[in-house]
Amino acid sequence: MELLPSPRATALAGSSPPLRRRRRRRRRLRSRFRFPFSACAWAIARLHVFTATPLADRSIVSVLLLSSISGIVSHPRADGGGTACLVCVRVSGNAALRGWNRARGLQSRAGFRLGAGLGGARGRRRSPGIGGPVRCSSEAERHPRLAAARVVYGVAPAMGHNQESHPESHFRVPAIVTALQKMELTPKVRGDQIVELPTVKPASVDDLVHVHTRAYVLGLEKAMDKASEKGIIYIEGSGPTYATATTFQESLVAAGVGMALVDSVVDASRITQNPPTAFALIRPPGHHAIPKGPMGFCVFGNIAIAARYAQRVHGLKRVFIIDFDVHHGNGTNDAFYDDPDIFFLSTHQDGSYPGTGKIDEIGVADGEGTTLNLPLPGGSGDIAMRTVFDEIIAPCAQRFKPDIILVSAGYDAHVLDPLASLQFTTGTYYALASNIKQLAEELCGGRCIFFLEGGYNLQSLSYSVADSFRAFLGEPSLASKFDDPAILYEEPLAKVKQAIQRAKHLHSL
Repeated sequence: MELLPSPRATALAGSSPPLRRRRRRRRRLRSRFRFPFSACAWAIARLHVFTATPLADRSIVSVLLLSSISGIVSHPRADGGGTACLVCVRVSGNAALRGWNRARGLQSRAGFRLGAGLGGARGRRRSPGIGGPVRCSSEAERHPRLAAARVVYGVAPAMGHNQESHPESHFRVPAIVTALQKMELTPKVRGDQIVELPTVKPASVDDLVHVHTRAYVLGLEKAMDKASEKGIIYIEGSGPTYATATTFQESLVAAGVGMALVDSVVDASRITQNPPTAFALIRPPGHHAIPKGPMGFCVFGNIAIAARYAQRVHGLKRVFIIDFDVHHGNGTNDAFYDDPDIFFLSTHQDGSYPGTGKIDEIGVADGEGTTLNLPLPGGSGDIAMRTVFDEIIAPCAQRFKPDIILVSAGYDAHVLDPLASLQFTTGTYYALASNIKQLAEELCGGRCIFFLEGGYNLQSLSYSVADSFRAFLGEPSLASKFDDPAILYEEPLAKVKQAIQRAKHLHSL
């Protein structure tokens, strides 16, 4: 925007005592508030400024109005979360200074410092003088790292949520991080190509109740007292899902990482046609957690929470969820079984835990046809999954026309994983990551986020996630350095073909 000086401003002249007193007063105020004042009094207005916060947390900034732009002012925030901004504009009148910047207290969910945008060290703009042009920073200036990134990821290892000898342990995420460091897939080595989210804001109870019942969420929070006394408790009746004293809070952080990545990817898609692909390296996993409770190592439905967040905060109405974990994502399935705006597609081993996800479970009511379950026979591997992608996943997504693609990325279908008997390889996961990324680029502006689910062999898990990062970067796979073709056996391709044909018939593909 550009404002010209008022005639009254140019008419002020002379060196009378009242005028000198006014000038001294302006100098004192300038020293106190660190921005230039003009000769006129102050009035207050509000302006929505798109700062470096996510769309959901756009700051409402107090604007000090004069009759022409005096400058853009930065003020350090008390919480250390960045820089707040004041736009100073001169107007005639005798209104008194009444407000300060309400944006000071707002904090970006993703933790990006506001200094990257208006008032920041990189993006600060100053008026060349009274009446000179001042323009708000562009989206690219407010998100300089996201604009250049190819991968953005968040880490929530939940180190306090652990049971000795349990497959879903606190070693999982650190093993992935170590593999990324070993393969030089970190911001330290790659610079702006790869961005790791700083500390994120945990999800709130209100965020969770868009998927889970309030009774469950509050009941789990209350159960933390018991977990503190006993050290560990089981929260799924006789099932395998445990909780420690830190489980509730660490589960909120895991869900918060997913939501922050939605913010980051959506923000990036506003400033570039090639936004980064995101990966939430989080635990506890979430796709088994049902609306009324935990299940199958899962506490809260991280991907389901992120889907609802994308809808209500960013207006991304149509969400396509792909779940390639070896186990059926029954929690995600149940959360959206009657929702026509969220397409849930799950490939999983036939007959595996939890026994749900039959091929004829296709949704109900308005959601009929927006759930596709494809149980694969034991022994299915790379050939089967590549065929499923070409004949099922891609055509479904193309017909659905999503606004964003979310992926429940379970790495327990790997041939080395101890909890199932499919034959995926590191190369299979590279191909899935590459193909899904390309699908997102074609259909929804590249908006795509992966969420860690299963994967219990630490070596196959970490190498497969690292190779997925290489797929996001468009770099060649290193799967041949890890995969051993000698341990693979013939896939049951005839049964796979039958399952694919039946799914295609049920869904008119």
